[in-house]
Amino acid sequence: METVKTLMDEKLGGDVHRFLCRDFHPRFDLLQSRFPSNPAWRRLKQMGSELWLDTGDFGGAEKVWTREFSALTTNNTLLNKEVQTGYYDEFIRQAQAVLSAFHNLDEQGFRLEMAFILNARHALRLVERFDAYVSVEEHTDLAHDVDRAVGYAVRYHRICPERFYVKIPLTPAGLLATRRLSNMGIPINHTLGFSARQNYLITRIGRPQFVNVFLGRLNSFVADNQIGSGLYVGEKATLASQAAIRQLRAHGVPSRQIGASFRSGLQVRDLAGIDVMTIPLTAAQEFLDLDVPLERITDRTGTAYEPPLNPGVDSGAVRLDTLWDIEAQLVACVDKLEKENLEAFTPDDLVEFMNRHGCGDLLVKWTPVERELSTREGKIPRLENWKDALAARRIGLDSLMNLAGLNSFVADQKAMDDRVLKVI
Repeated sequence: METVKTLMDEKLGGDVHRFLCRDFHPRFDLLQSRFPSNPAWRRLKQMGSELWLDTGDFGGAEKVWTREFSALTTNNTLLNKEVQTGYYDEFIRQAQAVLSAFHNLDEQGFRLEMAFILNARHALRLVERFDAYVSVEEHTDLAHDVDRAVGYAVRYHRICPERFYVKIPLTPAGLLATRRLSNMGIPINHTLGFSARQNYLITRIGRPQFVNVFLGRLNSFVADNQIGSGLYVGEKATLASQAAIRQLRAHGVPSRQIGASFRSGLQVRDLAGIDVMTIPLTAAQEFLDLDVPLERITDRTGTAYEPPLNPGVDSGAVRLDTLWDIEAQLVACVDKLEKENLEAFTPDDLVEFMNRHGCGDLLVKWTPVERELSTREGKIPRLENWKDALAARRIGLDSLMNLAGLNSFVADQKAMDDRVLKVI
């Protein structure tokens, strides 16, 4: 029976691959000279920052894209916006016709395939239009499934190895999947990172091509919960992570730091010099509108930003330190972890290992009640609901933001799944 299932999976993968690539006509390395150049973006590149646009919106990207940009990144939220417009309705029906031949495909399998097909199709269109590298995202159901996450990532890579990066989220399963995929030579954009210590762990254990700090959400958490103005929180976390990644890269680790979730043009200026910026359209336009003199666009990676906090705030109780500090205990934990047979680890094994070595607040074993609470809250947690767990050091602020980020992606994924089912 296993042989039959394997053959069916291979046939499904082959049919889907042919369906997606039937009218894909890329012009690799031939388009960039056709796009205009911009001196501000060129100056940022000179400071060492690779420039990406954080959007899947063709019309919006065309207004901002210049030859200095090299990539676009999409996620479940951004793709869902495109799907909800109805643009892909006919394509969804065509994909349904391909999948209908596989009668053994259960409901979850159908959802996974449709999400894969839609993400790949949208990314291929972006490659054709901009000759861009594109980060493609897996269905959120795979965030806790190592084997299937690896399987779908391999399939993404086969579709367009020249231009696809595969996004894998920070979960215990995601970290183990990233390690396997990196060992296979598949470029991974390890997403949903919020701190230097998360990215230290990811880089040493997963060795992905890219790690992230979702800096804008950190600023929003501080401002929304009246901890401070929100200024410079994400910027400090990003620069701390960048410094750690550079140190690791000097010892042969390939990872590069992405600053993600920009909220303003000023943040673009203030983070000049980080490895990669993936910039939403509004922030990109704000940066251009600032008209910063070129000589004032300088490398800021050595800047010591200090977030202003409101009087009486105990930053230790809120655990802001988890965003930018890498403690000796974590370094020792990862030293030990690297000596383990990680290929035999399950996600639960990884969580238990971290807990036994004093780092259980980084990869947290969340309760069902906590997961449900985070889902209700959305992207930005409410401090009053988590202050006891933070103060007790059972969780970190970075791990809490990671949980919230994943849950918000799950909600958007469900909205996209529901739209697909409605269309067919």
